[in-house]
Amino acid sequence: MVAEQYADGVIRTDADYAATTVPPSPRSVDQIDKLPAVQETMDTLEAQDFLDRLWVKDATLWKGEVPSIRHRLGWLTSPTIMRGHIEDIKSFADEIRRLQFTHVVLLGMGGACFAADVFNLAFGSKMGFPDVVVLDSTDPAAVKQTLDRLALARTLFIVASKSGDTPEALALYEYFRAQIEASSVPRSGIHFVAITDPGRPLDKIAAETGFRRTFLNPASIGARFSALSFFGLVPAALMGIDVKSLLERAHAMVEACGNTVSARDNAAVRLGGALAGLAKAGRDKVTLVLSRKLHGLGPWIEQLLAESLGKNGRGVVPVDDEPLGSPVVYGEDRVFVAITLDGDDLAEPYLDALEEAGHPVIRIPIQDPLEIGAEFFRWELATAAAGVALGVNPFDEPDGARVRENISALLATWRKTRRLPEWPVDAEENGLVLMTNRGTKSPSLSAGLVGFLGQARPGDYIAIQAYLTPTADTWSRLQELRTVLRDRLKVATTVAYGPRYLHATSQLHMGGPPNGLFLQLTGDDKEDVLIPGAGYGFATFKAAQGDSQAHHVPGSGTPRRHATWTDYSVTRRASLTFRPRCCTSSRRCGPGASCSASRRPG
Repeated sequence: MVAEQYADGVIRTDADYAATTVPPSPRSVDQIDKLPAVQETMDTLEAQDFLDRLWVKDATLWKGEVPSIRHRLGWLTSPTIMRGHIEDIKSFADEIRRLQFTHVVLLGMGGACFAADVFNLAFGSKMGFPDVVVLDSTDPAAVKQTLDRLALARTLFIVASKSGDTPEALALYEYFRAQIEASSVPRSGIHFVAITDPGRPLDKIAAETGFRRTFLNPASIGARFSALSFFGLVPAALMGIDVKSLLERAHAMVEACGNTVSARDNAAVRLGGALAGLAKAGRDKVTLVLSRKLHGLGPWIEQLLAESLGKNGRGVVPVDDEPLGSPVVYGEDRVFVAITLDGDDLAEPYLDALEEAGHPVIRIPIQDPLEIGAEFFRWELATAAAGVALGVNPFDEPDGARVRENISALLATWRKTRRLPEWPVDAEENGLVLMTNRGTKSPSLSAGLVGFLGQARPGDYIAIQAYLTPTADTWSRLQELRTVLRDRLKVATTVAYGPRYLHATSQLHMGGPPNGLFLQLTGDDKEDVLIPGAGYGFATFKAAQGDSQAHHVPGSGTPRRHATWTDYSVTRRASLTFRPRCCTSSRRCGPGASCSASRRPG
């Protein structure tokens, strides 16, 4: 038991754990679809005529408001519809290249920008095409660093938002619009492009302020299902990617996933059935193993699964970019999905060992990066199938609006008082502060940390939410931290920067299974960057975003069990380590780092 590991206040080593734990007995998982839980799920999908009903857009397949669901099924025909826009997209990309723009900055959050990240990491920009930079952070240093690398006169900004009123996207737009206008660039509007739905606020802003171009996406395509629409294809074309070939690969997957084949012969339905069936059997931690060029698929799949399936107390927990370990560090709640390019066998020894230990391993080999187009569609349809099997509506986000309301309320409080709400301090050591909001004092930071982590049980997961400036060094240290927690506690770990995760996994955190522990790392910003017309800066905006989820369990009114370590000195490097009776050492998370942790009541 994890609690017993903490009885003496010491986190034990792998050797300690192995000495007292019987490893799971091996069993064959060569054919995932032959496992009883998966067979049962596939039987259910076939009994409901899933494929026939899906392709006639029968919205009654899922629980929820039928008209709303029917209006979110445009992704099914997106690869076909977008083939009619190929020449227009390519012509626009050629125009931007001829005008010698050196950078394209995509301002957006979640599904509006994740596909662009996939393409950037898999392909990068071809010679002669502008570099594409994705900015989905409200961290003031990240905003300033992006500005510093740009020649504004040769920079094009894409403001991407399905709703047209995404607060982060509009705040970033206001900031960079002011920068363009202050630089005396003539006709500042032509440095901006919008991607949004028809009739949305961003559509109006673009028309009134002279944007170079507005791409109006079909309103029936939800943001996290929009990779094969203007949201993904316009940035891809600007990088010089062959979008025609990309869509051809996607269309081939559409054909292969039609209703002319049975569910058991359908690549996407088999994947969705396997994930749902294994989740119902307790293996709900979908651990992704990706080739280096395909790493961008991880956050995209993470958002798709978490936001679509994490609701009504159900769902799967996608685990992206967790370093592979030996079988002994994994619980029996895992399923591994490996998407690898031909010739990449670096992960095979790990995957073989995991299979030998009895863990299900799903392998998806692809020939070249252009098949990403096919994978987008495969995973979208698989998610739709899993939604039917799990009894959830994969096309809504019932808890998402509450996060935005919380942020707005916190910012309203700040405008009145110039302060955000604070919890009482439980313990403070060397500039690090512990806050649990439980009304009790902790004898030390390490004791508070041990007490919090001692809540971990088999089948739980730890989500690290880092409201820090995104850098390679910070990410490396976060990866070290998650690996320590995974190896010591034998639980799955996720890591994401805030506020990015609010548009990726927050629906799962709030509406999914109550088995998450949440560590939030925050820190004072060295300098703020004002948002024109907002009355506050990005630092305040970011702080409110962090507080919006940490302080409340949506729908219950019950405070979370929450611990926060905050370094109020901007010149110190706050240190967090997980060693016996120690909470300050060399495992540093960045200047002014802080850590907050919470657990959803279950």
